[in-house]
Order: sequence, then C-alpha cells, then structure tokens
Amino acid sequence: MALTLFARRPAPAELPEPTPWPEIGETWKPDGVTVAQRYYNQAHAVVFVYTADDGKTGTYYAVACLGCHFASAQDQRRTYNTRYSLTDAAKAANEHATTCRALPRDIPARPDDDTAREQLHAWVRRARRRDQDTQLWLSDLDLIRLTIQRTNDWIAGVLQQLAIDQPEILRTERSQYSDYVSYYARRLPEN
Repeated sequence: MALTLFARRPAPAELPEPTPWPEIGETWKPDGVTVAQRYYNQAHAVVFVYTADDGKTGTYYAVACLGCHFASAQDQRRTYNTRYSLTDAAKAANEHATTCRALPRDIPARPDDDTAREQLHAWVRRARRRDQDTQLWLSDLDLIRLTIQRTNDWIAGVLQQLAIDQPEILRTERSQYSDYVSYYARRLPEN
C-alpha cells in the first residue's frame, strides 16, 4: 500500500485539440472570438460562452445561443460591474440551455470584408444621438462578434478609416497618456 501511495505519476500531457462537432465534423474558431464553453439546449442547439477581450482590463465573457437569438453580455440583476465573469457567463448559459427548446441553426458563415465593414458602419450610425457625441467601446460589439467574426485590430482599422472618410459620423480621440484610441459617434445634425 505504501508503494502505491508514493508512486510517481506521469506528467500531464498537453491539452488535446478541440474535438470536432458531431453535427458538422469540424471545429469552429471564429476570428476575434475565443469560445470558452459550449452547452447544449434541450433540442441540442449550442449555447456558447465566449470572449473577445484581450485581457488588458480584465477578461469578460458573453453568452449566445445558436438555436434562438438569445445573446447576453451583461448581468441585468447587478447594478455595478455588470459584465460577465466566466463563472457568471457559464451560469447564464446553463440557465438558458435548460429552458431553451429552439432547434439548432447552422453555424454563421464568416461574412466577407465588405459585409462586415457595412455592419460596423450601421452599428456606428445607430449609436448616434441628438443631444451629444456617444462614446463607442469595442466591448459593445461583443453581442455581434459571432456574426462579424473579426479581430479587434481589424475592427479598429475599419473605425479609423470611417473617421477619416466620414468625419461627420465618427471621430477618434487619442489618449495623451497611452496609445489608447477612443471612438465617438457624432451627434446627429439638427434640422
């Protein structure tokens, strides 16, 4: 008994490659998104827990169902720090998966660059208000990350080009203390 208690165990092996989905026979790794967990709802549609954060200010997660159109990036029951941690996102995904009966939909195809660019331009136009400029955060895009499937660098490049091409719609502001660039949707013109 003493020999088995102190026996050497082999070193853990490297993490295995993701296993292919049985439905499609391949893994799905969309650009700009890291899928942390997958849950299946009652009809076997996938509910994702994913992040698009680079971790500089903490890593936050979002939840999206590929059966219905459920998507959530914030815990509405909180009043402070409403973004999901991995634990909170997993809980929200599991709660949704246990009640959702939507049939599985196909995995969204990666749009071409022009389509993704137009989706970002439309997002900026919808953010404009009459009373003031509206600050836009890349984390605000978390709910549509599975449809645009682009990295933060690509999105920042598109937003900077939009600010150059259409300064009446979007402006940028560089921080005087770092490389950080803020984006502001311009106020709607008064008629």
